[in-house]
Amino acid sequence: MMPKVKVYPYSVIEQAEEVNEVPNGVEMIQAPKIWSQTKGKGVTVAILDTGCDITHPDLKDRIVGGKNFTDDDCGNPEMYIDYNGHGTHVAGTIAASQNGSGVVGVAPEANLLIVKVLDKNGSGEYEWIINGIYYAIEQKADIISMSLGGPADVPELHEAIQKAVASDILVICAAGNAGDGDESTNEFDYPGAYNEVISVGAIDLERRSSRFSNSNNEIDLVGPGENILSTYLNGKYAAFSGTSMATPHVSGAMALIKVIANTSFERNMTESELYAQLTKRTVPLGYSQKLVGNGLIYLTVLETLAEIFDQRFAAELLGKESCL
Repeated sequence: MMPKVKVYPYSVIEQAEEVNEVPNGVEMIQAPKIWSQTKGKGVTVAILDTGCDITHPDLKDRIVGGKNFTDDDCGNPEMYIDYNGHGTHVAGTIAASQNGSGVVGVAPEANLLIVKVLDKNGSGEYEWIINGIYYAIEQKADIISMSLGGPADVPELHEAIQKAVASDILVICAAGNAGDGDESTNEFDYPGAYNEVISVGAIDLERRSSRFSNSNNEIDLVGPGENILSTYLNGKYAAFSGTSMATPHVSGAMALIKVIANTSFERNMTESELYAQLTKRTVPLGYSQKLVGNGLIYLTVLETLAEIFDQRFAAELLGKESCL
């Protein structure tokens, strides 16, 4: 019997009725410094998860549609409501609106397509995931974000992901939470271990590799994944930990990068070109690549490097002038 896909085990650190802040993870990857250029407007992120609290004040204006592929609500395709909380939390990190209260997502003007492929218990059939991917392709999503996984390498799942990538959709997946903190051991979960996806591991807010984060040679980069504050059920807020929380930081960042890159090059860039733009915006952390890949997503690294170069060039120029 085929095992089910599940949300990766995560811990709920705390819940709150009201908050008003830019979460630490969003600040950590430098997203607010990019908002003068773009907040992700025009980019659609398909979230394949447990659904979403569609009435949450920080999310209701970001949702452009969705579909339920699970047997919750008797399988009604129009009912993509979240009864678990995981999908709502992921959605907030990607694109919670900048509305003066609550939390703010990485790309606060991006569109969210809610694709419910996991039920109220956080588990789902592979068929649901596969159908959800094809739905995201049909809806012409720009990015697919999946904070889910399982141990089975299912050819039909792999094929669906390959078709999404061939359609120039960026597929961003959590690496998994089965890590033991030992870079010499490999932990593979799917779809995060497929080469075609952007596989995201987790670090804490002190830039230390999270012990629970899977290590393997398919990890592309890491994002903040511990004590991450975001939206939760019934209009509330909660802090979670897991690679599921790191992944939406990268999905939101990719929405910003897509706008910046397409504007700069004056054309729609391909999936592989956008992946290159993403990896250019990472910083090394001193860990094995099997733990952190290319490093931490850091959206202003190119501007920082340019500023350093300009300062050094100016200092060298002044030095030469003093010798004249």
